[in-house]
Amino acid sequence: RPTKEMEDHHLFSSPLASSDIKGKHFRGLKNEAKSHNKQKMTQKYHNYAFLTKVVDEVLQNLTLVFSVEETLLKSSTSLFPYFMLVAFEGGRLGLLRALILLLLYPLICLVGEEIGLKIMVFVCFFGVKRDTFRVGTSVLPKFFLEDVGYEGFSVVKRFGRRVGVSNLPRVMVEGFLKHYLGVEDIVGREIRVFGGYYLGVMEDEHKLMGGKDLGLKDMFSGVYSQVVGIAGTLKSFQTYPFTCCQDLYLVSEADKKKWHSLPRDEYPTPLIFHDGRLAFKPTPLATFVMLVWLPFGIILSIIRIFIGILFPYCISTPILAFIGISYCSSNHPASSNKQDRESENSKGIVFVCNHRTVIDPLYVSYICRMHLSALTYSISRVTEFLAPIRTITLTRDRQKDAEIMQKVLSKGNIVVCPEGTTCREPYLLRFSPLFAEISEKIIPVALHATVSMFYGTTASGIKALDPFFLMMNPWPYYHVKFLDKLPKAWTCKAGGVSKFDVANHVQAEIGEALGYKCTNLTRKDKYLMLAGNIGIVSKPNK
Repeated sequence: RPTKEMEDHHLFSSPLASSDIKGKHFRGLKNEAKSHNKQKMTQKYHNYAFLTKVVDEVLQNLTLVFSVEETLLKSSTSLFPYFMLVAFEGGRLGLLRALILLLLYPLICLVGEEIGLKIMVFVCFFGVKRDTFRVGTSVLPKFFLEDVGYEGFSVVKRFGRRVGVSNLPRVMVEGFLKHYLGVEDIVGREIRVFGGYYLGVMEDEHKLMGGKDLGLKDMFSGVYSQVVGIAGTLKSFQTYPFTCCQDLYLVSEADKKKWHSLPRDEYPTPLIFHDGRLAFKPTPLATFVMLVWLPFGIILSIIRIFIGILFPYCISTPILAFIGISYCSSNHPASSNKQDRESENSKGIVFVCNHRTVIDPLYVSYICRMHLSALTYSISRVTEFLAPIRTITLTRDRQKDAEIMQKVLSKGNIVVCPEGTTCREPYLLRFSPLFAEISEKIIPVALHATVSMFYGTTASGIKALDPFFLMMNPWPYYHVKFLDKLPKAWTCKAGGVSKFDVANHVQAEIGEALGYKCTNLTRKDKYLMLAGNIGIVSKPNK
């Protein structure tokens, strides 16, 4: 039989036993606990899987204190990729920091967990300006979410109140836990700051979200005063705030090996926007491959860009295909467009496409074998100079933009991305309805771009480098699908349909063709979240 000491610590001296549980539920829990206790008679802590058998009504009245790395993440033993993301994306010296961090990796593995963590924090954060650091909210959440275990999160989300405890700097995990998983309180380590810049030295004590001193005893009072703790090591249970827990549960590495990734549709908050250049998880090996490829990629990107600029379509397309740029197209519209132009010489066709990268209009132009004019809201001067097709910048003034579009349309065909900004994930932003007012000849175009190493878009980085980063990928791939031309009954002039209904209809058709979800989010929403501005590239006064 269990000893008296173990019974005092066991489940039925814990908050789960003292909760007001109906008879049959309580008896069921008691029988399960007795069976579990016989098997684990010599262990002080319980397996986390037991919590999956507890009814939701009980857990909703409890506070959970859990280790973020040990309870949520499948690969908690290696935090190197997350620090590599901070090193590469966190400042102007990103490439140098990434190289230094990779060279120090063998030493980090040898010196132990705590010292290795301090080395990584110093390399990644030293000299980084605190007010401009956004990697924790714009880059890391995507990679954290992809590493969350479905089984672990299924247990965590059932508690009424959750307190996430992390050994990582709080600035790295706060955005992920608060905005995407809905964790109410976050306990992490602060990095010392001097003159507005990080010193790269962590404070030993954990602090609450917002930098407040740890006063969890006051926080545990009230409705959620009964506290349960989950972690992956016995060492974690010996530290505050786990010492405040009445009952403790252990997640073993053997359990985590059986975990599955959290499906995208199970995210509490959808991941729609994220920033950063790296499109892969930078493990030590993957980072080494990237750094070896980088000089070749830079040369290759320059070659690809100048081939597209200097040669006509019939010559550049097979050459670009030979050096790794591939695409697939369907419902080719070129012949029908010629017939339309012959019947109505004064009007062209408006190709309306979703926005994935800065070169979306180029692919539409290449596939159609037409010299299209691209209407853009805001691109860098370098991109505008390098573009092999004509680009016209819109002013965001509805009346002026309508006049510009009508003028350009009278001379030929145009391609427009009414989202106004790129979106990397399978979502469509709200379509601006301006295109619906200027023409009855509208062809929706569904675009899907795939990259393996670098993203060719950025919200907070240098936009002039967007085409170069995109062309640095070993095998960038585009899928372009031309949809049926919009019936006249679905246009503003001939059909009398509202411009907003036309825009929403085109958005829905493209979304259905791609399997993307339509949203009401705009360019402003994206840039306020990722860069802290509204996403307008200011141009100097002439």
